[in-house]
Amino acid sequence: MCGRYTLICSERELVEVFDIAPGAHQVALPPRFNIAPSQDVPVIRIIKQGVGRELHQVRWGLVPSWARDPMVGNRMINARSETAAQKPSFRAALRARRCLIPCTGFYEWQPVASRVGARGQRKQPYYICRLDGGLLPLAGLWERWQSSVGEVIESCSILTTEANALLRPLHDRMPVILPPEHFALWLDPAEQDVRLLEPLLKPLPEAGLVAYPVGSQVGNPRNNDPSCIEPVG
Repeated sequence: MCGRYTLICSERELVEVFDIAPGAHQVALPPRFNIAPSQDVPVIRIIKQGVGRELHQVRWGLVPSWARDPMVGNRMINARSETAAQKPSFRAALRARRCLIPCTGFYEWQPVASRVGARGQRKQPYYICRLDGGLLPLAGLWERWQSSVGEVIESCSILTTEANALLRPLHDRMPVILPPEHFALWLDPAEQDVRLLEPLLKPLPEAGLVAYPVGSQVGNPRNNDPSCIEPVG
């Protein structure tokens, strides 16, 4: 599961890491410490072979092209990598509309014991990032939906896999994080044999990653400042 993440990097770093084509990155990149579902997010994709990689804004929460109601995207922020090829909502995008979602860290919530008599179950948010603060390229899918009156929504979903040893105490799932050597295959729209993609959809080893507790303010998407990623406790 990945329900919130951050993107805190320069445009230059993004262009260099993802080898974005010249003139294909007119996207504002302010620091974002608490990206939430239904917000617009940058993705890297290739629309057509030979054109190069572009940086584009889409809505987080995939809306299938055949959906009657675009609000269905609010329930499709993540796609399980093990079953995406069989799911009507994701299988077409997995074959031909794959993207990379740039990220510098993501949040998970761990249930903790509540005091006696307390209502509900308290959850402690954790922030997961690279030790060196670098980018975590997430494997994503994107879709294009158009209404009967011509409204167009482009949207995306983050693929997830089983958690590695670092994440397992927090959650049984984690986003699929791709190393640079897998970018070309993942983004190639001409490669539609999903069997060749399956080896890519594995948990990233925990070496080089860190997870630490942060404050509860991250639970409110209106909070978007450096305090969201400051350690607590």
